[in-house]
Amino acid sequence: MRIAVMGAGGVGGYFGGRLAQAGHEVAFVARGKHLEAIRQKGLSLKSPLGDATIKVQASDDPAELGPAEVVLFTVKLWDTESAAERIRPLVAKGGAVIPFQNGVESIERVGAVLGAERVMGGAAYIAGRIGEPGVIVQTGTMARLRFGPVLAAQKKTAGAFLAACKGANIDAELTDDIVRVLWEKFVLLVAISATTTVTRKNVGVARSDPDLKWLLEACMRETWALGRKRGVKLADDLVEQTMKFVEGLPAEMRASMAADLEAGGRLETPWLSGAVARMSREAGLEAPVNRAVYAALKPYLNGDSPHLHEAKT
Repeated sequence: MRIAVMGAGGVGGYFGGRLAQAGHEVAFVARGKHLEAIRQKGLSLKSPLGDATIKVQASDDPAELGPAEVVLFTVKLWDTESAAERIRPLVAKGGAVIPFQNGVESIERVGAVLGAERVMGGAAYIAGRIGEPGVIVQTGTMARLRFGPVLAAQKKTAGAFLAACKGANIDAELTDDIVRVLWEKFVLLVAISATTTVTRKNVGVARSDPDLKWLLEACMRETWALGRKRGVKLADDLVEQTMKFVEGLPAEMRASMAADLEAGGRLETPWLSGAVARMSREAGLEAPVNRAVYAALKPYLNGDSPHLHEAKT
């Protein structure tokens, strides 16, 4: 299968790498030193599920890569519209885009640029990052994709991509209700991102402290209530089940947003806790915990190390 990956970070780099390792024709859009390293040495995966180094096609210009049957869209949320515009050449012959991003608004945001018929829905479950240029490092063994069509015409392509994933030994699932799946992940992600970013600590710390555990659950409950208000069929006990899931996560795990904050990078908060606060307000709900998280992180949204302005003694 001809596959393109827009954004070769922890998600796109890992899953695209596994697909390439299985023999699929996978092309990556990357930039800077990461791109240089991939071109010179190949894309390396460091993972408990098996290390690999794969020679792949990579460019900073999507137009150089030719059309694809499926585009894995894994850029950060603030780049969504501009990146969607850039991948027009990749879907010029009818290819489909599957956003594997955080948040719950990607289908609409990408569809507004490329057309709704081009965009399916997807959710990725992995703790991965760029360890050094050209190298994707996975924490733990969770590496799962769930995706599905939004329109009936997309079912054939979705099925073909599922077969490609299965052939690459990727834990993948095709779902008929991708919107519900996205919201189920959103309940977890908002809470983990909020707690590990605000505290600058990992999941192990968050779940072992009673006050931080309260913060985790409160973020979840507000997100769950919002989803239900919007008509998403979330289970009555979803928060309880998600809290149980958190207990099984690797203690050292933390959200990518926490790493972005520490590195002085931009934050996805406006589309996570900020989105819960915004959409809750629009729905006539209160989301004071997520609103407080958004307020606390707001000074760092555009990239600024939390250590830069500490008082010097």
